[in-house]
Amino acid sequence: FNRPINSTHERCILLAALRSVNKVVSFDESTPERLIKLIKPDVLVKGGDYLPEAVVGHDFVKSYGGVTVIVDLVIGKSTTNIIAKIRQQEQDT
Repeated sequence: FNRPINSTHERCILLAALRSVNKVVSFDESTPERLIKLIKPDVLVKGGDYLPEAVVGHDFVKSYGGVTVIVDLVIGKSTTNIIAKIRQQEQDT
C-alpha cells in the first residue's frame, strides 16, 4: 500500500464536511508555505505531535494575529498504523 490511501478529492470532501472548516485547498508543493501566504488563514491546523513553532507558516500566520492549532492524534488511527494492520492481516492469511 502506498500513501495516501484516499485520493485528494476524497480527503477534501471529508475535511469540508467538518462544521469548523470554511475552506479546503489542496496543494502540490512540498510545503504549503506559498499557499498559506496567499490565503492568510485565521487558523492554521496541523495534526500530530508538533509544536506550533515547528509548523510551516506558523510565524507568518502569527504575524497578523492568526493562530496555529495542533489537533490531537487519535491513537491507533494513523495511516501508518492502518497500513501495518492490513499488511499483518495479509500475512496471517
